[in-house]
Amino acid sequence: MACKRLYRKAILFGDSITQVSFEEGGWGASAADLLQRKCDVVNRGLSGYNSRWGRILLPHILPLDLLKDTVIATVFFGANDASLPEIAPDKYVSVEDYSANLKEIVEHLKTGGLRPDQIILISPPALNGEEWRKVCIEKDVKMNRENENTGRYSRACVQVAKDLETHSVDLWSIMQEDKDWKRYLCDGLHLSPAGSQLLWKHLEKHFTKLAESLEMIYPDWSSIDPDNPEASLL
Repeated sequence: MACKRLYRKAILFGDSITQVSFEEGGWGASAADLLQRKCDVVNRGLSGYNSRWGRILLPHILPLDLLKDTVIATVFFGANDASLPEIAPDKYVSVEDYSANLKEIVEHLKTGGLRPDQIILISPPALNGEEWRKVCIEKDVKMNRENENTGRYSRACVQVAKDLETHSVDLWSIMQEDKDWKRYLCDGLHLSPAGSQLLWKHLEKHFTKLAESLEMIYPDWSSIDPDNPEASLL
């Protein structure tokens, strides 16, 4: 029984903001720290991906056998979907298709055994156009995102969560409640350490509730019989 519990897992699925979430101070690292010896945290972040590409990969990157014994999952797309179609048509996904993709991702997770209350949809963060413009100039590309447009995707994400009765974090709105919200971004688009911890602040209650419900994998070292450790461990 103890060995079987090793297969419990939390899954983080999304774009680059998920991919780098295990960096120092990252929100994924905070989740892994909270769940240590209780649940493995599986990072399925894909830099540069939109919800369409993520949906296509679902059967391969999140097969149903991987979802078995998954106890919580985050879905974090939208920053790339919200690219302006006339500037970055390769990454652009319409708001309607974005909503449909999120719904299909949630349905896939539910097919794999997760309840709606075990799924958290995270909206794209706000965009600091001034700083992101500098990045675009450095890359010799046209300015390809606008904050107000990204807000449309944030609202769509929250609405999908309401429709499907999952949890949600409206990161776009939460960030802008702070008059100094631009500090939450490192380049105008991606989260800074402060932004990552802001997101974690709103995820933590869900992960803490989960952590409190899970027993530690294998006994504490102090309860192991040194003369017969097999009896304590297996």
